[in-house]
This record gives sequence, structure tokens and C-alpha cells, in this order.
Amino acid sequence: MPLLLLAALMLAVTVRAEAPRRPDIVVFLADDLGRLDSSPYGATDIRTPNLAELAAAGLTFERAYVASPSCAPSRAALLTGLMPARNGAESNHARPRAEIRKWPAYFKELGYEVAAFGKVSHYRHTADYGFDVFAHDGFHDPEGVPAALRYLRARPRDAKPLCLLIGSNWPHVPWPTADSVHRPDAVALPALSLDTPQTRVWRARYADAVARGDAELGDVLRAVREVLPPATLTVFTSDHGAQWPFGKWNLYEAGIATPLIVRWPGAVAAGRRTTAMVSWVDLLPTLLEAAGGKAPADIDGRSFLPVLRGGDRHREQVFATHANDNRMNVYPARSVRDGRWKYLRNLHPEWAFTTHIDLQESRGDGLGQRAFFAEWERLARTDARAAATLDRYHRRPAEELYDLETDPAETRNLAAEPAHAEKLAELRAALTAWMKAQGDAGAVPVAPRLLSDPTAFGPGGAAATTKAAARKPSGK
Repeated sequence: MPLLLLAALMLAVTVRAEAPRRPDIVVFLADDLGRLDSSPYGATDIRTPNLAELAAAGLTFERAYVASPSCAPSRAALLTGLMPARNGAESNHARPRAEIRKWPAYFKELGYEVAAFGKVSHYRHTADYGFDVFAHDGFHDPEGVPAALRYLRARPRDAKPLCLLIGSNWPHVPWPTADSVHRPDAVALPALSLDTPQTRVWRARYADAVARGDAELGDVLRAVREVLPPATLTVFTSDHGAQWPFGKWNLYEAGIATPLIVRWPGAVAAGRRTTAMVSWVDLLPTLLEAAGGKAPADIDGRSFLPVLRGGDRHREQVFATHANDNRMNVYPARSVRDGRWKYLRNLHPEWAFTTHIDLQESRGDGLGQRAFFAEWERLARTDARAAATLDRYHRRPAEELYDLETDPAETRNLAAEPAHAEKLAELRAALTAWMKAQGDAGAVPVAPRLLSDPTAFGPGGAAATTKAAARKPSGK
């Protein structure tokens, strides 16, 4: 063999041998965690030391949003990079269409082993996604995170690159009733909450559930340090907001704004924060590009890798959708926010807004939250503020417009104010155009709950009207 050819072959072998390994990727998903309910996002009443540690070592996103405020549509959007109308999972408990390419296929193409433990997709949907390994995806299966830790520690150190998704059950209901880590008199109540004894009891239970999720995150972070290379890319986020009035199932900030923290030593500066606006559908293309792949052009997600590397802008607008959660919640709505403003369109304002919180009786297992909502209903009989809160909960206008800069809790709807007519028209048109591009017809596959007598909402009428609406099926 000529010496020149031999030298070329030896150089090629050397280059291949020294090619950098693709980064290992670990994604930790909380379940029903509100963005504001941890110390990196300003909470001083809920103990989250491991989240604080992760934020100190990574990049914290202040404007990250899920695609939908219920579990199945949110997770299907994450794992396909497509919004609900395009992937087919619009209602809670629905699955994305079988023919759509999903998260594992993209990473397998890059040579990754792709694994999922716990609630990564919706319950019992994980088999549809094509993971190399998955386990413990049933309702509140406590073995999800422990199984992931065992898998990590048993895996050969010289194996192919790993993309590992771990889904915690916390702080999804049922919330713990025996932890007592947080005291009812010491927890802060979210905006629009009514301060009653049972409200504080249940909020403390939620805080205990958040602490359990934080402890599981700590276990995962320790295992990652022990087993995986220092340059492992670690992501923490949640599928949507807390199961609390005006949170989960709502397109308000408490329902769709999500915590998102990314740690990637050597690539992401530690302790940084960003106001760049990103969507959950952006995570798939972002992590693909971080792994050295190419983000697909035909999905809704767009890579925000430049933000990880120091940039401060991504999306100019972010959209979200909601359809229904069986018949506990049937209230189709859409939203768009830009840097300052948020527009919501309630497709059927004549329907009653209801959720598990006000309809599901307490069964002693922590699932039913009627214990505190019943107090709200009783208070509404004599208290004008409580009556107004329940009226807002059950009955929504066709359009809502909020200035998030001056009113981050979305307490004042500006849609009817002439001073904001131009902004209302702008965002209305943007949402209409987006729905058309998505092929989103706003269909809902189940009967709604009706406002049998809208005037009955208020003192002495809220509870009775809610129950009547729940019993009366729609003729549509």
C-alpha cells in the first residue's frame, strides 16, 4: 500500500476515534407543577432545594409555555413537536396519530438509546412511542423514578449515548396527607384563591407533593453525577400548572406557563435567566440540534439552541389550546401571547366551566378537592368577592385580553375597553390565522355542561347552578 494512502487511512481512523461523543440527555418531567411554585421562580413557602441547585448551575426560562393545560395533549405535543390539532391528541387521554414520527425515532437515528420511566407520555401510552426501554407508566406508580435510577446505575459506562426521560408523579393528585412538611398557616395562596381553612389545608398538601417531586429530582441529579459524563444535558420542566382553580385546564398563566431549567456544563452559562419565549414543542428540535442532529422542518417546534448558547430571543408569539378532559371539563379555548399581551378566545362561552375540583367529591384519597371548593361555595352565599370568584370560575366571556406587564395574575379583562381595541384586533387576527393554519376547527367530541341559569351564579346560587349544570346533558 502506498505510504500516502496509508497515512490518509490512519488520519481518518484517528479523526473517527477522536470525534466528540454526542451529549447524554436527561429530561425530568414534573406532573402538574405550577411555574411559580418553586424557589427558582420566587416561591419562599415551598421547599425545593434541588430545583434551586439546578437553577444555580443552569439557565432558567421565565417565559416557557406548554401546548395545552392537560396531561395527554401537553405530553403528546412534547413528544411529537406538533401542536394538538396537528398530532391528533386534543382531548385529555387522547393519543397522537400512529403514523406521526415521535421523539424516540429522531434520537435513535442519531445513535442514541432512548428510555422512559414513569409518566413521560400519558398513562399507558408509552408503548406507542417506540422507546428502547420503558416502565412504570401507570397512574401514580411509585416505582418510576426508582426504576430509572436502577437502570442508570446498571447501564454499561461505555454504552451508546443516552436520551433518558423520567416522569415524576408529583405534584399530581392524590396529594400526601401525612407529610406535614408545610403548615397550612404558612403557605401562600395563589391569586384569585379564597382564604378558607380547608383551602389552606389542601394548599399545604400540594406543597408537600411539590417537595416530594423535588426530592425525586435530587435523587436523579445525584445519579447523573455518579454515572453520566460531566457534560450531560439536563432538563427540568412540568407538563402544565397545578390542579387548582384557574390553573390546570385553563389557558391562564397559572395553567400553561411552565418551569423550564436547562443545565449543560460547558455550553450553558450557570445561573443565567432568560425572558426568551419558548414552547414545549420547541424542546424536541432543540435537543436534536444539541445532539448534533437536524431539526425537522415540518413540525411546529423550532430549536432554541441559540438561547442556550447566550441569545435572548426566540418566539414573538406563543399559542396554546384546550379542548376537554372527558366530561369533568368541556371548555374549548385558544390563546396567544406576545411579549406583553395575552388574548384568550373561549369558543363556547355559553357552556359552564367545570373541573374535577368542583365536581369530584372527596373520597378520602386526596383526589377530590370538594372539601375546600365547598367552602368557597358556602362563602359565596354571603360574600360578594367570593361570589364574583365563583362566577368567574364557572362563566367566561367570549374574549379575554390581559396586560401581563401590569397584571401578571390576569385579574382584569381589558377586552371591552376601547383603549385596547387595536391590540385586541391584532391578537384576534393572529389567533384566527394560526387556527386556520393548524386545521383547528375547535371540535369537541363530548357533550358540554350547560349554564342552566347563568343569573343564578352568585350568593346562594353558585353551588346549586353548578350541580344542575352537571346533571343536565347537552342536546347538541
